[in-house]
Amino acid sequence: MKLRGELQENVSMGDFCSWRTGGEAKRLYRPEDAEDLALFLSGLPENEPLLWVGLGSNLLVRDGGFNGTVIVTKNRLLEMRFMENGILRAEAGVTCAKIARICAREGFTGLEFFAGIPGTVGGALAMNAGAFGSETWEHVEAVETIDRQGQIHRRSPDEYRVAYRHVEGKEGEWFLAAEFRLENGDVDEAQEKIRALLDKRSATQPTNQATCGSTFRNPDNDYAARLIEEAGLKGFAIGGAMVSEKHANFIVNQGDATAADIEQLIAHVQTTVEELNGIQLVPEVHVVGDPS
Repeated sequence: MKLRGELQENVSMGDFCSWRTGGEAKRLYRPEDAEDLALFLSGLPENEPLLWVGLGSNLLVRDGGFNGTVIVTKNRLLEMRFMENGILRAEAGVTCAKIARICAREGFTGLEFFAGIPGTVGGALAMNAGAFGSETWEHVEAVETIDRQGQIHRRSPDEYRVAYRHVEGKEGEWFLAAEFRLENGDVDEAQEKIRALLDKRSATQPTNQATCGSTFRNPDNDYAARLIEEAGLKGFAIGGAMVSEKHANFIVNQGDATAADIEQLIAHVQTTVEELNGIQLVPEVHVVGDPS
């Protein structure tokens, strides 16, 4: 069989990350579909470093780049269908926002909060993404994964250790699709709930700027944004990276930020908050690659 996807070399990851900055990937592959992805993976060396990217909204690639293969699911792996008993199956590249809209339109409820997650199904599964008090894995019936040999596995949620913004599962497997449990509901109510969530998000978050979404996890019984704002860091900048003046748990690229600027600002926020409150903020963002 012949590969049908698109393979590129030495590709700037700034084009694939929502922070719009980052070094180059040695190789980048965009599979045509799940079958093509399986074929591609089966031909890779066993020790090839792999990085999976959806919308790149929770990712920082250091300026020195990623010396391995990046697999991009954005605009790929887009199959989505309603099954029996209120189950939705969606592949890893489907955006959370699209799922929220389509479920509401079809009169299914439970995933309205997905409208507030700037990512894909694959990323939401990998980090147990959440918004407005709900989390991804609360609604997962089963997942499909793919391993380095291109073999596909069906897994149940009890095979994973799921926590706040953290998921541990089978090493050497990546999420290919998920089955979500839904409830029957009212179309108008579901759509109104999504509109209200999006209005709240737009009013409180810098949605029109280059960010990764929330930078830090919320500590137990507190909010990262409150701690950062209390430390006087709103508007604080290093190079082209700045703590958002609209929401302190967002770091924005003002246009010319390097990955190093962002990483240094993350570290500065952590140090300042810990010195002031004794609380160590844990980043949500996944930092990979080599320093410049």
